[in-house]
Amino acid sequence: MTPYKNPALPVEDRVTDLLGRMTLEEKAGLMCHGRMFPGSGAELVTERHLTHFAMMHVPSPAEMAEWNNTVQDLAAGTRLGIPVTFSSDPRHGFTGNPATAHTGGGFSPGPEPIGLAATDDPELVERFAAMAGRELRAAGIRLALHPMADLATEPRWARISGTFGEDAGRAARMVAAYIRGMQGAGVACMVKHFPGGGPQAAGEDPHFSYGRHQAYPGANLDYHLRPFAAAFAAGVSQLMPCYAIPTGSGLAEVGANFNRDVITGLARERFGFDGVVCTDFNALTGFEIPGVVSLPPRNWGVEHLPVLDQLAMMLDAGVDQLGGETCPELLTELVASGRVPESRLDVSVRRLLREKFRLGLFENPYADPDAATRLVGGPEHRSLGREAQRRSLVWLTGSPRAARTLYVENLDPDVAARYGRVVERPEDADLAVIRLSAPYEPREGLLESHFHAGSLEFPAAELDRLRAVAAKAPAAFCVHLDRPAVLTGLVPVADRMLADFGAADEVVLDALLGRTPVDGVLPFDLPSSMRAVRESREDVPFDTRDPLFTTGHPGASARKSSTSGPASSRNSSK
Repeated sequence: MTPYKNPALPVEDRVTDLLGRMTLEEKAGLMCHGRMFPGSGAELVTERHLTHFAMMHVPSPAEMAEWNNTVQDLAAGTRLGIPVTFSSDPRHGFTGNPATAHTGGGFSPGPEPIGLAATDDPELVERFAAMAGRELRAAGIRLALHPMADLATEPRWARISGTFGEDAGRAARMVAAYIRGMQGAGVACMVKHFPGGGPQAAGEDPHFSYGRHQAYPGANLDYHLRPFAAAFAAGVSQLMPCYAIPTGSGLAEVGANFNRDVITGLARERFGFDGVVCTDFNALTGFEIPGVVSLPPRNWGVEHLPVLDQLAMMLDAGVDQLGGETCPELLTELVASGRVPESRLDVSVRRLLREKFRLGLFENPYADPDAATRLVGGPEHRSLGREAQRRSLVWLTGSPRAARTLYVENLDPDVAARYGRVVERPEDADLAVIRLSAPYEPREGLLESHFHAGSLEFPAAELDRLRAVAAKAPAAFCVHLDRPAVLTGLVPVADRMLADFGAADEVVLDALLGRTPVDGVLPFDLPSSMRAVRESREDVPFDTRDPLFTTGHPGASARKSSTSGPASSRNSSK
């Protein structure tokens, strides 16, 4: 038996042996983390030496397990037989954005991460993450491209649903619990987006060129590092930098994927992180699905440089792997030109191999499709998901009570019929139950349309319509807060109001009608106006003047864990 295949040897000995056997081309392939759809891309393994793939659409856990096994057979037939690591963005929530998260596929849904934060219960978060990890592992996915340790200090940002809120203390507890649960289930975590993706200038997202800049008017970088410090302390395996330029932070003003101050200065030296650093996806060459979408690279701050210069900057910054890329020839060209020694690649390849050995992939990379079918979405897992959904609900105003006739909007009428007689007109109902999404400004473009950005206020016409319904029947509103909403014009006419962060219709109805308790707490402030949002500072928590509801509502311990960060000079109520 060759030493690297011997499970009795220490991991470092196996890594050293295998590294010494690899060609330059095999090392370069290992340093690319491509994308894959079931049924496609196998030639990347056999011809380009890639062994890391982020899965896009997954039809079912059994089909994913079967595809994993097919690809692992292909990998086993290569010269060194290095197994493949499959990764995925979140699959256990309600938000479907092809660039950030996926829904469906039979996985047991809970609330979005922002809803896990609303439970304020690290033990529940750890149990939920462990359940999600077991389901991912059963399907053959061994690396979670999550959690997000970013903070929701800029209310307009489109990625808030993936965060653990505005409060650095609470987010730190939740991130650590999530990592313990997921990695305890045998799925490595890649925490993101270092050094904190939340303080986006005007709330615009760095997937797009107009969102390339962050803003630090409050000089509050250290506050945004606190959840990452908790992730490192919890032993997180991997780290993803953000696309954005940390403008005004005191760090070099190039995108974090190219930024030595960020990766080496902060992650490696200040926090002592020695795990894998993988760039955010397609920062170098862009992404294309022929006939569907073509996206430019998110190489903010270095767009003017040739691609090999950009790659050299990434390696000098401390990057180990190129997220979303399938271009190992760029790495081999950089080495062949003499600009980067092969020994620099060895540093990263060692980290990447170490992870595969620690995950046990060399011993057994296969998944059992029948077991995946039984485990994923099973009754116990779905029950835990429902518990997390229920625990994440936040009571904003009013009180629950029963109703016999219901008028409903944006709910399944068949589900509502289990709770009372459903009528077509609000004036014929004891209660009008209306589910709403937090407002946003629709953007053009295939990808941009999935990012909820811009104003947090309801359009005037929609607000008038909702008020008219509330004038005809007591109105119970449930607002899905994928980011904060301005509810100032709606609260006065509501009989009762609930906030959800991803919950099934029956979970919402149980709460509104008093059948189950509601004990979640807000994970961020709800501003009273867009003017207050525009006047707030992107990097400072709790900075909107006179918020309608504050973090921690309705509990008596609002902001109990927010003990650091500059106080707002603009908020007269705090």
